[in-house]
Amino acid sequence: MDANAVRAALVGVLQNIQTASGLECPAITGTTKPIEELPKFDSKIWPVAIGILGVKLGITIANDINIFRREKTTIALTVDEAVAIVVALAETQPSAPAQKVNAQ
Repeated sequence: MDANAVRAALVGVLQNIQTASGLECPAITGTTKPIEELPKFDSKIWPVAIGILGVKLGITIANDINIFRREKTTIALTVDEAVAIVVALAETQPSAPAQKVNAQ
């Protein structure tokens, strides 16, 4: 799976969630740490974003995987670090067609 495609999908999901929630959405780059830099992007929203991203990319992201925080720590990950996790995860799964998802 192409990292640029994953990054574009992730940024789109994050922007859609912030917009649908009526919240500010600062510019999102590869160095953005969503859990620190996006207003109200917390543990209630992470699973939703991860689920939407999985559907959009046509992959399964297990419920116990948090792509926004380093495993078993409180260290926030950047968008690029999250993309690397998703790309590695996708490489272990059979291909499935990506889908359109409406976050509203």
